[in-house]
Amino acid sequence: MQTEEKFTPKTWPAAPEKATMEAKNKFLGFWFFLGGETVLFGSLFATYLALKDSVPSPDHALAKDLFDLPLAFIATMLLLTSSLTSVYAMYHMKNYSFKNMQAWLLITVLLGAGFLGLEIYEFNHYVHEYGHTFTSSAFGSAFYTLVGFHGAHVAFGLLWITSLMVRNAKRGLNLYNAPKFYVASLYWHFIDVVWVFIFTVVYLMGMVG
Repeated sequence: MQTEEKFTPKTWPAAPEKATMEAKNKFLGFWFFLGGETVLFGSLFATYLALKDSVPSPDHALAKDLFDLPLAFIATMLLLTSSLTSVYAMYHMKNYSFKNMQAWLLITVLLGAGFLGLEIYEFNHYVHEYGHTFTSSAFGSAFYTLVGFHGAHVAFGLLWITSLMVRNAKRGLNLYNAPKFYVASLYWHFIDVVWVFIFTVVYLMGMVG
């Protein structure tokens, strides 16, 4: 089979993620999936913008009093850096360097896990410090749905990339798993882009009122 062929850096295709018909089909399916995700996040953003001016918590605290902008900024830097490390991973994938790809993917996972940990800490802080919960107001429901839904996507992305790394640790690169790594990397970029919008719309706009 073509996918079992042994390659070297010189014989490895320039675009291994699209070298087979199956790989091209994966890309097509992924873009359909991404279209649905974009519409879903768009709906959540619209809902948040409609409800963000409602009373956020029982003690009438405003969004600018709730949000910890430095913490959100650190989380943003972690996630954006993880997007860069995933680019390095795909660079090594295209150059048939499996060990380097795995190393950069591991860094990506660690940075993503750091982001998720900060988000969990942030939610816990809002709940216990301000009583800002999912059911405290319409604003709370919109905030936790949007930001939490993104956090669930981050968790899924971490599980996806980790599973690929573990499953293929002894197999190395081939034309069957290269598209899987590449599509997972594209998904990771997508959730990073979504977070940039969340950071701008939720946190920055929330701080200025």
